[in-house]
Amino acid sequence: MVPMTSHFPPSESPAEQSGPHRIVLLRHGQTEWSESGQHTGLTDLPLTATGREQAIGLARLIARLELVEPLVLSSPRRRAVDTAKLAGLAVEETTEDLSEWNYGDYEGLTTEQIREHTPGWTVWTHACPAGETAESVQHRADAILTRAATQTAHRDVVLVGHGHFSRTLLARWVRLAVANGIHFRMSPGGVAVLGHDHGQPQIAAMNLTVD
Repeated sequence: MVPMTSHFPPSESPAEQSGPHRIVLLRHGQTEWSESGQHTGLTDLPLTATGREQAIGLARLIARLELVEPLVLSSPRRRAVDTAKLAGLAVEETTEDLSEWNYGDYEGLTTEQIREHTPGWTVWTHACPAGETAESVQHRADAILTRAATQTAHRDVVLVGHGHFSRTLLARWVRLAVANGIHFRMSPGGVAVLGHDHGQPQIAAMNLTVD
Protein backbone atom coordinates (compact mmCIF):
# COMPACT_ATOMS: atom_id res chain seq x y z
CA MET A 1 0.00 0.00 0.00
CA VAL A 2 1.08 3.60 -0.64
CA PRO A 3 1.42 5.34 2.75
CA MET A 4 -0.54 8.49 3.50
CA THR A 5 1.80 11.44 3.08
CA SER A 6 2.07 14.23 5.59
CA HIS A 7 0.51 17.68 5.29
CA PHE A 8 2.44 20.89 4.87
CA PRO A 9 3.44 22.47 8.15
CA PRO A 10 1.40 25.71 8.27
CA SER A 11 4.50 27.89 7.99
CA GLU A 12 5.56 26.10 4.79
CA SER A 13 2.27 25.99 2.89
CA PRO A 14 2.60 27.56 -0.58
CA ALA A 15 -0.94 28.89 -0.20
CA GLU A 16 0.12 30.93 2.83
CA GLN A 17 3.13 32.26 0.96
CA SER A 18 1.05 33.14 -2.10
CA GLY A 19 0.08 36.60 -3.31
CA PRO A 20 -3.34 37.90 -4.39
CA HIS A 21 -3.25 36.37 -7.87
CA ARG A 22 -4.26 32.86 -8.89
CA ILE A 23 -2.72 29.56 -9.88
CA VAL A 24 -4.59 27.94 -12.76
CA LEU A 25 -4.27 24.22 -13.50
CA LEU A 26 -4.87 23.03 -17.05
CA ARG A 27 -5.02 19.37 -18.02
CA HIS A 28 -4.14 18.48 -21.60
CA GLY A 29 -6.82 17.51 -24.09
CA GLN A 30 -7.84 14.00 -25.03
CA THR A 31 -5.33 11.41 -26.28
CA GLU A 32 -6.01 7.88 -27.46
CA TRP A 33 -4.96 6.51 -24.09
CA SER A 34 -6.92 8.98 -22.00
CA GLU A 35 -9.98 7.92 -24.00
CA SER A 36 -9.28 4.20 -23.50
CA GLY A 37 -8.33 4.56 -19.83
CA GLN A 38 -4.72 3.44 -20.29
CA HIS A 39 -2.27 4.95 -17.81
CA THR A 40 -0.12 7.48 -19.67
CA GLY A 41 2.93 8.68 -17.82
CA LEU A 42 6.10 9.26 -19.83
CA THR A 43 4.71 7.97 -23.14
CA ASP A 44 4.62 11.02 -25.41
CA LEU A 45 1.27 10.68 -27.17
CA PRO A 46 -0.23 13.40 -29.38
CA LEU A 47 -3.67 14.88 -28.95
CA THR A 48 -6.55 13.28 -30.83
CA ALA A 49 -8.71 15.41 -33.13
CA THR A 50 -11.12 15.75 -30.19
CA GLY A 51 -8.24 16.74 -27.94
CA ARG A 52 -7.20 19.48 -30.34
CA GLU A 53 -10.76 20.78 -30.47
CA GLN A 54 -10.86 20.81 -26.66
CA ALA A 55 -7.60 22.76 -26.53
CA ILE A 56 -8.75 25.32 -29.10
CA GLY A 57 -12.02 25.77 -27.22
CA LEU A 58 -10.11 26.43 -24.00
CA ALA A 59 -9.04 29.81 -25.37
CA ARG A 60 -12.58 31.10 -24.72
CA LEU A 61 -12.64 29.72 -21.19
CA ILE A 62 -9.21 31.12 -20.38
CA ALA A 63 -10.21 34.52 -21.76
CA ARG A 64 -13.07 34.63 -19.25
CA LEU A 65 -10.56 34.19 -16.42
CA GLU A 66 -8.95 37.51 -17.40
CA LEU A 67 -5.48 36.34 -16.44
CA VAL A 68 -2.98 38.95 -15.31
CA GLU A 69 0.37 38.69 -17.16
CA PRO A 70 0.29 34.89 -16.82
CA LEU A 71 3.44 32.88 -16.32
CA VAL A 72 2.81 29.62 -18.18
CA LEU A 73 4.74 26.51 -17.14
CA SER A 74 4.12 23.16 -18.84
CA SER A 75 4.98 19.51 -18.68
CA PRO A 76 7.43 18.67 -21.49
CA ARG A 77 5.04 16.08 -22.97
CA ARG A 78 3.69 17.13 -26.37
CA ARG A 79 0.06 16.64 -25.32
CA ALA A 80 0.55 19.33 -22.67
CA VAL A 81 2.63 21.77 -24.72
CA ASP A 82 0.29 21.48 -27.72
CA THR A 83 -2.77 22.03 -25.51
CA ALA A 84 -1.26 25.23 -24.14
CA LYS A 85 -0.36 26.56 -27.58
CA LEU A 86 -3.75 25.71 -29.10
CA ALA A 87 -5.41 27.44 -26.14
CA GLY A 88 -3.48 30.61 -26.99
CA LEU A 89 -1.03 30.41 -24.10
CA ALA A 90 2.67 31.20 -24.51
CA VAL A 91 4.66 28.56 -22.64
CA GLU A 92 7.61 30.22 -20.95
CA GLU A 93 9.20 27.02 -19.68
CA THR A 94 8.71 23.25 -19.66
CA THR A 95 9.60 21.37 -16.50
CA GLU A 96 9.62 17.73 -15.47
CA ASP A 97 8.10 18.87 -12.17
CA LEU A 98 4.78 18.96 -14.07
CA SER A 99 5.14 15.51 -15.63
CA GLU A 100 2.49 12.91 -15.05
CA TRP A 101 2.94 10.22 -12.41
CA ASN A 102 5.51 7.66 -13.60
CA TYR A 103 3.48 4.44 -13.67
CA GLY A 104 6.49 2.18 -14.24
CA ASP A 105 5.42 -1.35 -15.20
CA TYR A 106 1.79 -0.20 -15.36
CA GLU A 107 2.39 2.23 -18.20
CA GLY A 108 -0.17 1.65 -20.93
CA LEU A 109 -2.38 -0.59 -18.79
CA THR A 110 -5.91 0.15 -17.65
CA THR A 111 -6.99 -0.10 -14.01
CA GLU A 112 -9.05 -3.18 -14.91
CA GLN A 113 -5.98 -4.91 -16.36
CA ILE A 114 -3.89 -4.10 -13.29
CA ARG A 115 -6.62 -5.38 -10.97
CA GLU A 116 -6.48 -8.80 -12.63
CA HIS A 117 -3.39 -9.47 -10.51
CA THR A 118 -3.68 -6.71 -7.86
CA PRO A 119 -7.31 -6.54 -6.69
CA GLY A 120 -8.49 -3.10 -5.62
CA TRP A 121 -5.48 -1.31 -7.11
CA THR A 122 -5.50 2.46 -7.54
CA VAL A 123 -2.56 4.77 -8.07
CA TRP A 124 -3.60 6.56 -4.85
CA THR A 125 -3.46 3.52 -2.60
CA HIS A 126 -0.97 1.09 -4.16
CA ALA A 127 2.55 1.13 -5.55
CA CYS A 128 3.59 1.26 -9.21
CA PRO A 129 6.38 -1.33 -9.65
CA ALA A 130 9.46 0.30 -11.19
CA GLY A 131 7.55 3.59 -11.13
CA GLU A 132 7.24 6.66 -8.95
CA THR A 133 6.39 6.70 -5.26
CA ALA A 134 3.75 8.90 -3.65
CA GLU A 135 6.55 10.64 -1.77
CA SER A 136 8.28 11.56 -5.03
CA VAL A 137 5.02 12.84 -6.53
CA GLN A 138 4.39 14.92 -3.41
CA HIS A 139 7.88 16.40 -3.59
CA ARG A 140 7.31 17.51 -7.20
CA ALA A 141 3.86 18.89 -6.43
CA ASP A 142 5.07 20.86 -3.42
CA ALA A 143 8.03 22.22 -5.39
CA ILE A 144 5.97 23.50 -8.31
CA LEU A 145 3.27 24.98 -6.05
CA THR A 146 5.90 26.77 -3.99
CA ARG A 147 7.51 28.12 -7.15
CA ALA A 148 4.13 29.27 -8.51
CA ALA A 149 3.23 30.93 -5.21
CA THR A 150 6.35 33.10 -5.37
CA GLN A 151 5.03 34.64 -8.60
CA THR A 152 1.47 35.43 -7.52
CA ALA A 153 2.26 38.73 -5.86
CA HIS A 154 2.30 40.31 -9.33
CA ARG A 155 0.79 37.85 -11.84
CA ASP A 156 -1.28 34.73 -12.39
CA VAL A 157 0.42 31.40 -13.01
CA VAL A 158 -0.80 28.63 -15.33
CA LEU A 159 0.44 25.07 -14.77
CA VAL A 160 -0.23 22.83 -17.80
CA GLY A 161 -0.05 19.13 -17.10
CA HIS A 162 -1.85 15.86 -16.61
CA GLY A 163 -4.73 14.13 -14.87
CA HIS A 164 -3.34 12.38 -11.80
CA PHE A 165 -0.71 15.03 -11.19
CA SER A 166 -3.22 17.89 -11.44
CA ARG A 167 -5.38 16.07 -8.89
CA THR A 168 -2.30 15.80 -6.67
CA LEU A 169 -1.79 19.56 -6.97
CA LEU A 170 -5.40 20.15 -5.93
CA ALA A 171 -4.94 18.00 -2.83
CA ARG A 172 -1.64 19.55 -1.85
CA TRP A 173 -2.90 23.13 -2.28
CA VAL A 174 -5.49 22.54 0.44
CA ARG A 175 -2.91 20.73 2.61
CA LEU A 176 -4.20 17.20 2.03
CA ALA A 177 -2.12 14.07 1.55
CA VAL A 178 -1.48 12.88 -1.99
CA ALA A 179 -3.91 9.98 -1.61
CA ASN A 180 -6.77 12.49 -1.30
CA GLY A 181 -6.35 13.29 -4.98
CA ILE A 182 -8.83 10.48 -5.57
CA HIS A 183 -11.59 12.85 -4.42
CA PHE A 184 -10.94 15.44 -7.17
CA ARG A 185 -11.72 15.27 -10.88
CA MET A 186 -9.84 16.78 -13.82
CA SER A 187 -11.20 15.75 -17.22
CA PRO A 188 -9.14 16.05 -20.41
CA GLY A 189 -9.11 19.75 -21.20
CA GLY A 190 -10.21 20.54 -17.64
CA VAL A 191 -9.29 23.72 -15.78
CA ALA A 192 -9.04 24.37 -12.03
CA VAL A 193 -8.37 27.64 -10.21
CA LEU A 194 -6.46 27.80 -6.91
CA GLY A 195 -6.97 30.84 -4.73
CA HIS A 196 -7.76 31.98 -1.20
CA ASP A 197 -10.64 32.74 1.11
CA HIS A 198 -9.66 35.10 3.93
CA GLY A 199 -6.08 33.90 3.74
CA GLN A 200 -6.89 30.20 3.62
CA PRO A 201 -6.21 28.02 0.57
CA GLN A 202 -9.27 27.48 -1.59
CA ILE A 203 -10.15 25.61 -4.74
CA ALA A 204 -12.05 28.46 -6.39
CA ALA A 205 -13.09 26.37 -9.41
CA MET A 206 -12.50 22.80 -10.52
CA ASN A 207 -12.86 20.79 -13.72
CA LEU A 208 -14.15 23.66 -15.82
CA THR A 209 -14.52 22.38 -19.38
CA VAL A 210 -15.64 23.68 -22.75
CA ASP A 211 -18.96 22.13 -23.84
